[in-house]
Amino acid sequence: MSDSAVPPPEFAAALASLRGAAPRPELRVSEITAPSSLAPWAVALSADVGTGRHGDDSELGTGRFVLLYDPAEPESWGGRFRVVCFAQAPLETDIGTDPFLAEVAWSWLVDALDARGAKYVAASGTVTKILSTGFGELARQGDGAELELRASWTPLDEAAGPHVEGWSELLCMLAGLPPSSEGVTALPRRRRRRG
Repeated sequence: MSDSAVPPPEFAAALASLRGAAPRPELRVSEITAPSSLAPWAVALSADVGTGRHGDDSELGTGRFVLLYDPAEPESWGGRFRVVCFAQAPLETDIGTDPFLAEVAWSWLVDALDARGAKYVAASGTVTKILSTGFGELARQGDGAELELRASWTPLDEAAGPHVEGWSELLCMLAGLPPSSEGVTALPRRRRRRG
């Protein structure tokens, strides 16, 4: 957050909404240090899917969520708020080669935000599929795949909670957990550990 002790009322309301959000229970979520160079005010969350110690990247999935606030309304944002998020999960190699996987992952984000009533504009992002094969000393790891989604959008008001909840749903679905909404199909459960 900014060096100032008292945040602007609009950001304070967004912060209260964010902290009052109900992410999926399968996630370990914690507030982390926000980047200070992107906006005068910011808050960041880190999440890992499953059990284990927080701070260690999960074998099921991991992500970050940053809410930025700039009362000057940067032209590229189209508003005073901007969300920047990241979600990543390992996949079985055959799922990683699915030609529609990127479109499905993006639709999960949009559907999760819409299902929670998150009001936003100017969504953009990338979905990256990474396929890898180990050689030499890494040959025993075998083949692997990973899916990574990076996105940003402009919330239209200070109700940040629905945005956090949508991001948490996306992260769980990328990790192969069943969706919390009806009519959505999850990726098959898979978690073959490489190595």
